[in-house]
Amino acid sequence: MKRLSLLLSTCLLAGVAFPSFAVDTPHFAVGQGQFLLDGKPYVIRSGEMHYPRIPRADWRDRLRKARAMGLNTITTYAFWNESEPEPGKFDFSGDRDIAAFVRTAQEEGLNVIVRPGPFVCAEWEFGGIPAWLLRTPGLRIRSFDPRFLKASAAWFKRLNQELAPLLSSRGGPILMVQVENEYGYVGNDRDYLEAIHQQMVDAGFDVPMFTSNGPGPTWMPRGSLPGMVSVINFTGDGKQTERAFRRSAPLMEGMPRMAGEYWTGWYDRWGLAHKTRDVGDVSSAVSWMMDHDISFNLYMVDGGTNFGWMNGANNDDAHYLPVTTSYDYDSPIDEAGRLTPKFDALRKVIAAHLPKGETLPKVPASSPTVAIPRFTLDTSVSLLDALPGLSRPQTSVTPHGMETFGQNYGLILYRKSLDTDAKGSLDVSDVRDYATVLADGKPLGTLDRRQDQHAMPVDLKAGSTLDLVVENMGRINIGPGMEDDDKGITYSVQVAGEDLLNWSVYPLPLDDLSSLHFAPGASTGQGPAFWHGSFTLAKPDGTFLDMRGWNKGNVWVNGHHLGRFWHIGPQQSLYVPASWLKKGRNDIVVLKMQAGGSHTIAGLKDPVFDTPAK
Repeated sequence: MKRLSLLLSTCLLAGVAFPSFAVDTPHFAVGQGQFLLDGKPYVIRSGEMHYPRIPRADWRDRLRKARAMGLNTITTYAFWNESEPEPGKFDFSGDRDIAAFVRTAQEEGLNVIVRPGPFVCAEWEFGGIPAWLLRTPGLRIRSFDPRFLKASAAWFKRLNQELAPLLSSRGGPILMVQVENEYGYVGNDRDYLEAIHQQMVDAGFDVPMFTSNGPGPTWMPRGSLPGMVSVINFTGDGKQTERAFRRSAPLMEGMPRMAGEYWTGWYDRWGLAHKTRDVGDVSSAVSWMMDHDISFNLYMVDGGTNFGWMNGANNDDAHYLPVTTSYDYDSPIDEAGRLTPKFDALRKVIAAHLPKGETLPKVPASSPTVAIPRFTLDTSVSLLDALPGLSRPQTSVTPHGMETFGQNYGLILYRKSLDTDAKGSLDVSDVRDYATVLADGKPLGTLDRRQDQHAMPVDLKAGSTLDLVVENMGRINIGPGMEDDDKGITYSVQVAGEDLLNWSVYPLPLDDLSSLHFAPGASTGQGPAFWHGSFTLAKPDGTFLDMRGWNKGNVWVNGHHLGRFWHIGPQQSLYVPASWLKKGRNDIVVLKMQAGGSHTIAGLKDPVFDTPAK
């Protein structure tokens, strides 16, 4: 009865009456089977764009280009883990300022749809959920667990403080907000969905709400709510688009039809082939939807970049697959802000379907990119030598995940001084996600979670120092395993079946590299090392750093963490935004996980995607 009461009160507070789909605000309404803007039928032509994936200095440029392509709306997630990095400590500054992003969209003539989560998926680290929730043993995310719901309620309340003046109920550009995200793919607890809905109402989101799921009778009923608009996510050509809506029609009766996500491309995962999607298929799908007055959201119109540590990971059939730094997505506007053939094709389709009297703005110029002559990184320091300035050790009888030590992202080092000889199989359970194993500073090998690697033979003498450097390659962002994706070493380390105990643990979030002291030439040791160099620009334009030959690691330019590189591809270059560069000298630091290979880098005008043959 308590949950039934919650369901009924939720619908009443939201202004929703069973079984109609009439939800009104002074500016935007859902009724009579269509969207209404200021009382007139309104077809939403939206594109997805994520503010943390684009430097703030470039927001206006990207939004202006989306408007010129023919869109009238921009959709974005609100990224909880970006804005609450620690419990109760909210940060909406800089690239996290979602309200500023919405205001900029409004200034460029665009309405906005916001998807506040708490789960966003988005191939984003942990699906946008803060990693610190994993510090609570047994907490179940995306569930009726009161500990999770307490945290999500606080998030919605604080987010609404940023967005309330921008809601359509107050004349602002935010037309609608989404309840959860693609919940039908993973769950079937309507009480949980109702609880999230009620939290959003209580927080002050008094605009129409909707749910978004895969098409058809499998996923939609599990992830939808009575009396609420339900939209569908899919891809394909015009015929496949027609089929998706036909399959979903009985579940969308009486409500506006909308593609909540029409996938214009796809994302890349390390070690797999680069993904693209045919321009003709995308154009025919959008044309079919516009022919039938169906609203849509193009996911993505500008994919952007998973800067820093923010890429997510898949867990397909219990097989861990981390997402690349680039989130270009084969979008109409590419990662560097350049207009693609897909942009031109979609602009033509949209222009041919515009309502009478509406014209499209002039197309802005593509963002320029430049080549940079090859330069050398000629000073370095090994990770082990730099360790005292980077981290203070904590002691632990057995290894634990980085969350236990108050750490969310980056690397973590486990150190053990061996009391006795250690010969046999070194078995690390579990490796989350990529471990570099060293003895007295010399590399013994690596363990890669993608390949289910967790053991290697060792023959070490008493007194040796064993170091396990483990990199968090991105938490699972959807599906099974997500709720238990602690990082580092999560259980034990054994040699020949015997536990190794009493460890010194060094958290390495690497959010401050100011303690690094570089020396000319190669660093001492053969393991992970930081390399430093510089390059000079006459004019700061965007570029793509050619990381071929560098094996695996991370890059910082002028203090900005660009993200990860890995020779296994498909991504072989790293995008550097023009706004993070400056005229004259620019500093670069590369954390290289293995010795050898290249110590020079060039900037390229175009990205490189290539998956080397195995």
